[in-house]
Amino acid sequence: MDWLNYHHLLYFWVAAREGSITKACRLLHLAQPTVSGQIKSLEKSLKAKLFDRAGRSIVLTDTGRVVYRYADEIFSLGRELRDVVQGGATGHGLRLNVGVADALPKLLVHRLLQPALSIGDDLQVNCMDGPPDRLLAQLALHEFDVVISDVPASPRLGMKSFNHLLGECGVTFFGTRELARRYRRDFPRSLTDAPILLPAGNTSLRRTLDQWFDEQGLRPRVRGEFSDSALLKTFGAVGEGIFVAPSVVEADVRRMYDAAIVGREESVRERFYAITVDKRLKHPAVVALTRAARTRLFRGDAGDREPDHQ
Repeated sequence: MDWLNYHHLLYFWVAAREGSITKACRLLHLAQPTVSGQIKSLEKSLKAKLFDRAGRSIVLTDTGRVVYRYADEIFSLGRELRDVVQGGATGHGLRLNVGVADALPKLLVHRLLQPALSIGDDLQVNCMDGPPDRLLAQLALHEFDVVISDVPASPRLGMKSFNHLLGECGVTFFGTRELARRYRRDFPRSLTDAPILLPAGNTSLRRTLDQWFDEQGLRPRVRGEFSDSALLKTFGAVGEGIFVAPSVVEADVRRMYDAAIVGREESVRERFYAITVDKRLKHPAVVALTRAARTRLFRGDAGDREPDHQ
């Protein structure tokens, strides 16, 4: 039986974490030929190259990133084992590694992840946001347990993945109380020449909004475009323009940004997905967030709406 040499794995893990063989040698108090030789032995046993050279630095290969993730888990477990034996920690916690599409409203992400956090106090959630294509590439390398996105994974990417629809809803247009009083009447026709803040052009919501504006013959005055949804809402909160958010987080937006409702539009639909490498959901936290989204958050599109009598 072939056994993994954990000394070799440790030297690889430290070098990968530090991004340098030289730095790893200093931390391990070992000579460079020793560390380099042990890493080469690990590559030989795994039959895969783990590092590439980038000038004087080293960078992980695709396989190296997968091995590093496992090594990180292994040595984290080792630390926990030591703490348990020495009377520190009481047990092993569960991790949920989540990739979040950068266009998603952060309020919605929080609402989606809340049920996952409720499965136990020992759950650790690690979130990273970024462009969906990059997140899906990392998902294929098992760096994430799930990717949450407003666009499904496309077969053209050539990677194994499964789209689990969490739900869909319409959108709500918000503004300060002054903007809401001015543009609420005769909505949506009132949006022509109204100041508006829009998500960046490469997002699903922006494409849907542009199509809806064209269909309705509306020509709002674009005051700004934002790739960060939280920054967009911050500008909206101080009156720079009307902004849009999913109706399911309507109440949260009103409370957090002291915003008033200009109008709602059910024909502008947003869909949200949990994307995994497995057809059947396995991670208990992913199961919890998916079930809660489908049965509570997106129930009948209503979400957490409040009356709009402002």
